[in-house]
Amino acid sequence: MNLYLDASALVKRYVEEAGSNDVLDWMDAAEIIGMTLVTRAEVAAAIMRASRLRAISPQEIHQSLVEFRGEWFSFQRLPVTEDLVARADRLACEFGLRGYDAVHLAAALTWKENLNFPVTLATFDKELADAARQSGLVVLPD
Repeated sequence: MNLYLDASALVKRYVEEAGSNDVLDWMDAAEIIGMTLVTRAEVAAAIMRASRLRAISPQEIHQSLVEFRGEWFSFQRLPVTEDLVARADRLACEFGLRGYDAVHLAAALTWKENLNFPVTLATFDKELADAARQSGLVVLPD
């Protein structure tokens, strides 16, 4: 499986919460794991948000960031180009998506086209999941 993770899915690898075990299983089953470059900032921000909400301890924050940054280069990192952002613009208008959700959808669709193989998008965002399904992607969770 070629697995595209948005930030809502990837953060569950580093912060234990509902869906974390699913994400770990999907990542273990994947042949290739991809995401856009902006995911790095989104995941770091999500880890820090968990800290502000006191969902994780200061030690867990540090460990989560160390693990995430250490694994970052093992992922297929998709560039954010002018063409990708233009596609995201159109998808945001078509599906009423938030900005980075449209970027994630554009990246997953572009990656699928470039690979010429199916791509599964993992997201815990309902609007993104619905748009991805309508765009022909397999989406996790089901």
